[in-house]
Amino acid sequence: MDKFREAKALILVADFGSLAKAAVQENVTPAVISRRLDSLERRLGVKLLHRSTRSIKFTDVGIAFLEDCRRLTKEWDQVEDSVSSGPREVSGYLNITAPAAFGRIHIAPHATSFLTQHPKVKLSFNFTDKVLGFVQEGYDLSIRIGGSIDPNLVATELAVNKRVVCASPSYLKKMGIPKHPKDLLNHECLALNYRDTSSNAWHFQESNIPFQVKTHGAIDCNDGEILKNWAIDGLGLVWRSTWEVQDELLSGKLVTVLDEFSIPGYNIMAVYPHQRIVPTKVKEFISHLKKIYTVEIPPPRG
Repeated sequence: MDKFREAKALILVADFGSLAKAAVQENVTPAVISRRLDSLERRLGVKLLHRSTRSIKFTDVGIAFLEDCRRLTKEWDQVEDSVSSGPREVSGYLNITAPAAFGRIHIAPHATSFLTQHPKVKLSFNFTDKVLGFVQEGYDLSIRIGGSIDPNLVATELAVNKRVVCASPSYLKKMGIPKHPKDLLNHECLALNYRDTSSNAWHFQESNIPFQVKTHGAIDCNDGEILKNWAIDGLGLVWRSTWEVQDELLSGKLVTVLDEFSIPGYNIMAVYPHQRIVPTKVKEFISHLKKIYTVEIPPPRG
């Protein structure tokens, strides 16, 4: 078991970025973690990482070996799951990545209830709009919204998302209600920008034929929540996901328009690597979200 302890020490140092933080996870001293790494490097006869008081940097050999360690420890967990008799307590580290705004609104708030049910699980989240690799980055689970899925990955539907055009009642009373997407050319549209470009092309369909309208407005932003708040304030129309604006739609702060021209909905998915036995911690977290989302993110109308 010393080999597994050494491999686990290497993984923890990579995940937490320091010997001290890795030691806290194992309930040992940093010196113990250091000895395990020394023993591992001595036995292998290679340098896996460069350590200083300020930083830790993996060598090329260390990066490759780290990936193998992650794979082997996951396979060991799967073997334990497969031979366990009866219900087995869920435990271990669960590393999850998700889009930034979705993670803040629909994942992070449910961490507490999951840990209450599974107190021996340790959760680590990375909320980013960058799609991260599983093996390279060490993630067990990724939440993704639409898009294509690599054939080596498994995708489980959590909920259905739809894009809607909406505005405040005060804006619509002042500027009128658009009857066709082309009418948006005469409206203030609040677009999401990416660096130096603006995502001002809004997508629709008519008679099952897709088309887009290039909108314009006096103000844009790279943050969807800010766009939503501007729409509530009456500054214009927004084209946002139902999971972002559903509370405001229910409260009447925002009202949808052009619903008959909306593009079809698409899935919010839990994605994980294809493997013979899915770790129990992954299955339990997916089940946890699915139960919540049946109420929190109901199927969009229309």
